[in-house]
Amino acid sequence: MKHVEARPYADTEAAARKLVELAAGIEPVQDGRIHIEKINYPFLSKLKATGPEFGAGLRYAVEHGWLELHESGTYVRMPARSD
Repeated sequence: MKHVEARPYADTEAAARKLVELAAGIEPVQDGRIHIEKINYPFLSKLKATGPEFGAGLRYAVEHGWLELHESGTYVRMPARSD
């Protein structure tokens, strides 16, 4: 019998937190933009997450105000902090 390994990013909140962590480590370009592929590639390739995990994590991060997604879907921004 083959056992299935637990997928760490199957938990939507964990996926969202990892995406925010990845975005925070990237130098934004013009106007605070972080191109989506800059977080998509390491999440899918290096962390071996899946497309649905990426999508669910991104939605969760946007819904909770951790990331701002442009309507085109080509970039995100870290929201301005009001400390």
